[in-house]
Amino acid sequence: MITRRHHFTVLASLALAPLLCSPWAAAQSNSKPDISAAGTPSSASLAYVPNEGSGTISVIDTATDQVLAELPGGSKPRGLAVGTDRRWLYVSDQPHNRLQLVDVGARALGGTIALGKSPEGVSISPDGRWVAAAVEGKNEIAVTDTRTNALAFSIKVRGTNPEHAVFSPNGRLLFVSAEEGEAVDVVDFANRKQVAQVAVGARPRGIGFLPDGSRAYVAAENASEVFVIDTSNFAIVARIKAGLRANGIAVHPGGREVYVSNGGDANVSVIDTASNQMVATIPAGQRPWNMALTADGKKLYVANGRSNNVSVIDTVHRSKLRDIPVGKLPWGVVIR
Repeated sequence: MITRRHHFTVLASLALAPLLCSPWAAAQSNSKPDISAAGTPSSASLAYVPNEGSGTISVIDTATDQVLAELPGGSKPRGLAVGTDRRWLYVSDQPHNRLQLVDVGARALGGTIALGKSPEGVSISPDGRWVAAAVEGKNEIAVTDTRTNALAFSIKVRGTNPEHAVFSPNGRLLFVSAEEGEAVDVVDFANRKQVAQVAVGARPRGIGFLPDGSRAYVAAENASEVFVIDTSNFAIVARIKAGLRANGIAVHPGGREVYVSNGGDANVSVIDTASNQMVATIPAGQRPWNMALTADGKKLYVANGRSNNVSVIDTVHRSKLRDIPVGKLPWGVVIR
């Protein structure tokens, strides 16, 4: 016997069947999320993950922690910067010695900009005008003008094998980690010249600034330490013991904490900036590398190079929420 409720359900299903089987419905179910600037609300944050082993860029919705897209990224994408309008990605393609442009809306490779041998870390100026790429083989910083998407100028640095080139919050300085030079080169960006060099521990890598720009935190991988630099006089004001093979740095937008990825320990250290002491350790994946925080500082995204995933960390409770599978050998994370 069919009850009235079951009778209604059967009739409704029969009525909807032609719509569910229609080409329109199929197209809707197979449609790709629009991750372009036009299709993404300005309040939405996306995490971009360059996967150097698979030549792709994973795009993660930080609200849901779902992968929305896999974009082409060149042969071996490493450093990445996101244009202010989120139309273009600027990606260092290390084997081809160039900056690869990626058209986000079209999900396709765009033009390329020759940089020199082995480009790696990439950052964008606070005003969105300039993209700086550390070029290891030339000991220089190559600067692209985002208005023209062309190389504008290069700045020589004294340190050997520059890995990261990071703008200060006001855009006046570039701090450059010299991987083989055991130093941080300081560049006056407006005058396009190096003005200081700060000796740090062996194999400096990640760099991050307090929001007011007063201090820079530099991870020295082979020393397993973090060096704290006063940006007013470029003096080292603290040395903080981190985990094994410290490399990535992320600074909380409130300035109260600094996060350090420890590649040899598969975890992330938390540093209290008031005391410059390590106050917590949070598990991540294998060989955690470069990281990024959401704008509110509540979630930290950590690229795990040997796990082929990204760990999402709740910074309030200092615990790992989940791991998100991405491409092979993820190098880092950028959130915009």
